[in-house]
Amino acid sequence: MAIRFLLIISVFTLCLACQEQVLHSVTTAEFEHFIQETNYVTDAEKYDWSIHQVDIINFEILGGLSWRCPDGRTQAQSDLPVCQVSLNDAQAYAEWAGYSIPTYEEYWALVTQDHRPINTSSTGILPANQVNLVGNVWEITAPDEFGRVRLAGGSFLCDKAKCNGTDPLRDLHVDKITGNSHIGFAVIK
Repeated sequence: MAIRFLLIISVFTLCLACQEQVLHSVTTAEFEHFIQETNYVTDAEKYDWSIHQVDIINFEILGGLSWRCPDGRTQAQSDLPVCQVSLNDAQAYAEWAGYSIPTYEEYWALVTQDHRPINTSSTGILPANQVNLVGNVWEITAPDEFGRVRLAGGSFLCDKAKCNGTDPLRDLHVDKITGNSHIGFAVIK
């Protein structure tokens, strides 16, 4: 209970400090512009494999996955949040664009400003401008003081019975180089 209280106080304090900041889910189109301008090669493209999340529990490790074709079958839509990106990829984009990757606490403080509906009943990822950041794709956050990369917000695959990603106390980490078909990132503008 004390941890929940401290997190709520922390989010409230950060929310007051970031009134003018906006949390923005980076779309495939925006990421493509970055790639065209910089010739950047993502980690999934370098290693020629990544993870396709079949459902909340089951996944496949497949070759040829990238932000261009995150599930290995269909081209990524330009208005969807970019997926199959790693922390390294997110940081490279943010540096190029002049933005920053939010910390876990900043993410939850800023997402309270997003009053669009949460993606709770879709069978897939929805366009970034139509739904709340929470519940569409997991969002990579900046590493904590121990270097751990924590995911925030949950994805369309989550529900209260399985992973409850919409709960700020949910603790899920990823490494710095692996992408996934339902993990993207947001930046602070």
